Amino acid sequence: MDKIPMTRRGFVALDDELKLLKSVERPAVIRAIAEAREHGDLSENAEYHAAREKQSFIEGRIKELEALVSLAEVIDPTKFSGSIKFGATVKLVDEDSSEEKTYQIVGEPEADIENGLLNIRSPLARALIGKDEGDSVEVKSPGGQRNYEILSIRFI
Repeated sequence: MDKIPMTRRGFVALDDELKLLKSVERPAVIRAIAEAREHGDLSENAEYHAAREKQSFIEGRIKELEALVSLAEVIDPTKFSGSIKFGATVKLVDEDSSEEKTYQIVGEPEADIENGLLNIRSPLARALIGKDEGDSVEVKSPGGQRNYEILSIRFI
């Protein structure tokens, strides 16, 4: 399978979530199931069914996280310089609204646009890759066409 690029911070966050699920959440839901079983008839026991549903979610998330962690290719952006590439923190200005935004280009599992973490597969990230400070980029996205100027590029 293909490796999944991610930053050290993204890898640590996924690994921490995995450890939490395995060491805290999984044992807690197993205890909850055992307690619900003690209440008798399982066919009409809402606590039992809720705990089993939560267990199913936890086990699914553990499998998903184990796969992501095993395929992770941790990339250190501080070793890069020059044009925009994975891990770059880019400050942009929207040429239409003059609104400034800052994004770091990260791997898909750690992307969070609300916190400035831009998925490398997004239309904006794809348009930015390979560009330099001062360049303008035209981005075709589901929200329409936007034009941005690259104000700065940092690798932190």
